[in-house]
This record gives sequence, C-alpha cells and structure tokens, in this order.
Amino acid sequence: MRHLLLAAALLAPGIAAAQTTPTPKLPPANPLPYDDPDAAAVMAPIAALTRAIAERDGQAALALVKPEGIVTVVEQGEAAPRITHQRWSDWAKAVAPGPERFEERLSTPAIEVDGDLAMVWVPYVFLIDGRVSHCGTNHADLVREGGSWRIVNLSWTQRKTGCPA
Repeated sequence: MRHLLLAAALLAPGIAAAQTTPTPKLPPANPLPYDDPDAAAVMAPIAALTRAIAERDGQAALALVKPEGIVTVVEQGEAAPRITHQRWSDWAKAVAPGPERFEERLSTPAIEVDGDLAMVWVPYVFLIDGRVSHCGTNHADLVREGGSWRIVNLSWTQRKTGCPA
C-alpha cells in the first residue's frame, strides 16, 4: 500500500503539469449577413474572381490577387483528403477558355475585417455546363493596399457528394 501511495505522490505533479489552462474564447463572429461597408468592399474581388472563372479569363483573375499567394485545394472523398498547392499563375492556366461553361454559386459569406486584413469563409457549389461538379467551402485571405482589397491566398474544400442542387 505504501508503494501505491508513493507512486501516486510521484505521478501527481506530472498529471497536474499535463493539464492545460483554458484559453480565452475568440470574440463572437459577426452575424450573417454581415452589414458593414468594409464587407462589401472585401467581397468585391471575390465576386470579380467568380466572374473571371465564369468568363474563363485567367488574366482577369490574376489582376485580383497577390502573385506571391497560393491556391490550396483539399479534395475530400472516400480516401484520405488529397491536398494540392499551386501558385496563382499555374492556377490561372486552368481558367483558360474552353468549351465548358463554368459557374460558381456562393452562399452567404462569413467576413471578418481587422484594419487592412480580411477573411472570407463561404460555402459554394461549382457547376460545369449547368450540372453540379463539386461543392465545399472557400476560404480567402485578403489585404488592402492603396485602398483596394486583393486576394492573397485562396483555399477550398472540394467534394462530389452531398452537394446542394
């Protein structure tokens, strides 16, 4: 019994050290729809990027982004997610003219703005020739330079099942 008490006494400091102190919670997110003049300005390059994709105009898309940023896709399926990263210039090549008609439908975005930094989180459905191709959530990081918002990084999840029609 004495050994058991000694072992418990020796382990007690380790158990206490392994416990974590709760961190303060993040402030509540802004309600949707987000009614703020900055929010409309932040969404302007997102809307323009959506138009550039629909118009299959990679050069117009590149005018909206910071070239040093990246595009990340997390493809979700039956196996482990497949994650790919591209430079904007490589991604824009896929937005080249072609016979298919592209359309991206965005839902209500969550937008957070702190000075000249912004984040947009928005569910989407992507259609090719009017048929659902895939869906997921877009996440964009933006910065304001010279009074204009530009997209730095764009990431999205992509799945082919469970998409709204």
